[in-house]
Amino acid sequence: MFMKKPQILIVDDEEKIRKVLSRMLEDENYGVKSVENGQKAIAILNSYKPDVIIMDQNMPGINGIEALVTIKEKNPNLTVIIITAHGEVSLAVDAIKKGAYDYLEKPFDNDKLLLLIKRAMDHQRLTVEISDLKRKLTEQKSFESIIGTNEKMKKVIEQAKCVADTDTTVLIQGESGVGKEIIANAIHQTSRRKDGPFITVNCGAIPFSLIESELFGHEKGAFTDAKETKPGKFEQADGGTLFLDELGELPLDAQVKLLRVLEDKKITKVGGIKPIPVNVRILSATNNNLEERVQKGSFRLDLYYRLNIFPIQIPPLRDRKDDIPLFIEYFINVFNCELGLHIKNMSKEAVDRLLNYNWPGNIRDLQNAIQSAMILCREGTITREHLPMRIKGYPVIDGTKQVFNSGLDESLKSINSKLEKELIIEALNKCNYNRTETANLLKISRKTLFNKMKQYNL
Repeated sequence: MFMKKPQILIVDDEEKIRKVLSRMLEDENYGVKSVENGQKAIAILNSYKPDVIIMDQNMPGINGIEALVTIKEKNPNLTVIIITAHGEVSLAVDAIKKGAYDYLEKPFDNDKLLLLIKRAMDHQRLTVEISDLKRKLTEQKSFESIIGTNEKMKKVIEQAKCVADTDTTVLIQGESGVGKEIIANAIHQTSRRKDGPFITVNCGAIPFSLIESELFGHEKGAFTDAKETKPGKFEQADGGTLFLDELGELPLDAQVKLLRVLEDKKITKVGGIKPIPVNVRILSATNNNLEERVQKGSFRLDLYYRLNIFPIQIPPLRDRKDDIPLFIEYFINVFNCELGLHIKNMSKEAVDRLLNYNWPGNIRDLQNAIQSAMILCREGTITREHLPMRIKGYPVIDGTKQVFNSGLDESLKSINSKLEKELIIEALNKCNYNRTETANLLKISRKTLFNKMKQYNL
């Protein structure tokens, strides 16, 4: 059986560079094609499927960044490396924000380029694997994929199964991070609407001025930035399910309009006149006590009754700790695949620490803790020392041992290094390992972040 050669597309208007790169990459056993401009690169992708594209930023006609945007719109998982002239780093950073994997400045070292291509190939392989994993998870049509043998969770799943194959409105309640969207998605996937769209709206993340436009859409010219007609979430969910997450954050005036849509089953776009019929099932979720909000006057009683036809209460992780070992095994398998790690298991002491922690952020908190520990461990067995400090406990300097053995300065340096490493890992996790976003979050330069990642072997 013959293995397919990894394929690379070179896009550069200089023939000499195309020839040199092609010869070098072919010597490294890559399959290579080259074109001289962005238009041809976009056109060739209809028939040629490269694993990585190496593209010059400065080209006549469509430049590298413009071509990148078009390519990523059609092929979002395609890995692109931008080659930029010396002194044009700001343009390269803009390219990364728009989807490029990384950039290299001219004149570049061949070994650096080959190393970057190898990393890009690994990134592309993982991207495909993760995409396949997500597709398989989405295709699961039952509640069997939900982790949990705890009696309280069994009751939740039974309730959700009972209501799934109806069009009844469901209100899912529970603390942040308990998995409300997972339950909502499972209800949709086993309902009669499973072949329709499942559209999620985070009511707490939409700016106040845009809520009506996001939910119901707008006509061209309805307001200053309305340059074209746009469908809202209700239209996008037509024939399927609309999941209103963080429902308690919805402002009162938006609650009035939502209630009207639920009663009339019609929406009117911002700037529009004609009502548009919509066929949508509503699932909603909140981590707030809506009854208290009703009493305080911040949530409408009539809307509460309309949405709370079938309530489901998901227990926090601290009330179902017997499920934690199942989550540990699941997340180790997931992150081994996503991050290319080789973690086998977790020590009993580390598991005990997880079992004894209170988990204020619930399953999402546990997921982040396991991912962080796996990055520190990288292979073999996760121990207590790999866990985040908030879980394993912050170090206490023993005045008779550590300070006298190492000195105050060295002791403080050791503790600060551990804290700095964990803060960087948590920031990288939060930003999905986007180095530019991570550097901005930590308020340091991208170069400083890169140096610290190298220092800590991240």
